[in-house]
Amino acid sequence: MTRILQVALRDFLAVVATKGFLFGLVTMPAVAGIMVVVGPRLFDDGDYRIVGEYAVVDPTGDVAARMRAAVEPEAVARRRLADVRRGMGQVPEAVRRVAPDAVQASLAAATGPVPEVRLTLLPADTGLDAAREWLQGSADGPDEPRRVALIVIHDDAVRGVEPDGALGTYDLYVHPGLDDRDIDFCHEVIREAIVDARAEAHGIDRSAIDRLLDVPRQSSVTVGAGADGETVGGLNRFLPMAYMMLLFIGIMVGGQNMLASTVEEKSNRVVEVLLSAVSPMELMAGKLLGAVAVSLVMMAFYVGIGLALLASFSLLGLIDPWLILYLVIFFLLGFLVIGSLMLAAGAAVNDMNEAASLQAPLMVVIMVPWLVSPAVARSPESTLAYVVSFMPPINTFGMLIRMASTQPPPWWQVWLSIAVGAASVVGAVWIAAKVFRIGLLMYGKPPDLRTLMRWVRAA
Repeated sequence: MTRILQVALRDFLAVVATKGFLFGLVTMPAVAGIMVVVGPRLFDDGDYRIVGEYAVVDPTGDVAARMRAAVEPEAVARRRLADVRRGMGQVPEAVRRVAPDAVQASLAAATGPVPEVRLTLLPADTGLDAAREWLQGSADGPDEPRRVALIVIHDDAVRGVEPDGALGTYDLYVHPGLDDRDIDFCHEVIREAIVDARAEAHGIDRSAIDRLLDVPRQSSVTVGAGADGETVGGLNRFLPMAYMMLLFIGIMVGGQNMLASTVEEKSNRVVEVLLSAVSPMELMAGKLLGAVAVSLVMMAFYVGIGLALLASFSLLGLIDPWLILYLVIFFLLGFLVIGSLMLAAGAAVNDMNEAASLQAPLMVVIMVPWLVSPAVARSPESTLAYVVSFMPPINTFGMLIRMASTQPPPWWQVWLSIAVGAASVVGAVWIAAKVFRIGLLMYGKPPDLRTLMRWVRAA
């Protein structure tokens, strides 16, 4: 046991004590923090100005005038400000208290640059071909806005053919390459104009309709065993992915380091010196233990950062502390399965290029939970969720996603999945030990699957 611990400590310090590990450890949260601060400035399109000339064919005679009012800067600013205020109403109160300046800045920048839109009313009897020719033509002068959109209002867009029948709509034709923001603006002003025209045609006060339809969305309250708290939108979707990411990073980083170190030691013949002091099984156990310790240090760092952020927003009570314990348990099970197979792959080859062919199936297996995680998180009681929860070696990922979802599984399913994971650990370590024992001192042509199976039977 002492020699196993010595090998584990050697591999642990060989990774943790390097500047590259420390740099990589802080890089992810540092990049995330920078993107939170700088991202809104990099991807801010608040300076985008909507400019162009729209042609309108309005056989109803009621929509075009209201479109002119809808594109006025004051009307555009009023609609944008209302949209932003509704969005701000969904921001948790804790965030508004921590970042009041950001909230006010978002409100101040809501209107954006004043749109420069000119409407040209074409005769109501203009044919579609003639209207399309207008759109494809050039501007009337060098200083005039370019023609970007053609709007054709249907005859029954305001008043239906029958009193209680369905109302018509409109057709929108745009210039090639027109920005999506311009197209969205077109739809917005057309809808405003048609709704206004319909309200007046039916003798309805539009402002009264807006008041009737204005039901501010209130934040739901999460009722827990302790104090109640404001529900954080999106948390139920984020938590399963966060636990999934922690599990994936822990297994992949530790497994990759272990595989790379094994291949390097074998190619440099260092492994022959190590085997003079320890047995192959002691070397394998020490490497697994050292890699587990490296991954646990990394996961503890990221979990600590996450808990600190939640505490700063007074959201720490939304996290079930038992999930952290189960995260560790499922990590150990998943790592011992995937990591031991990666270690066997490293012992069977001579360089990293050869290791890629043996590592590829493991990567495919690990990517399966990523593909099905949204479906499992939304429907944790579905057949797919059950299959993923009890199918090794991905059962650790599947069960952890279900536990972090809105419908956690019963305790017996959790421990049944843990038992399945423990059995898969025994099988994976048994197979890896046989391959490791033979492949560690084998050089030359890398083994194929048939050769590996022969090693397992012969060892």
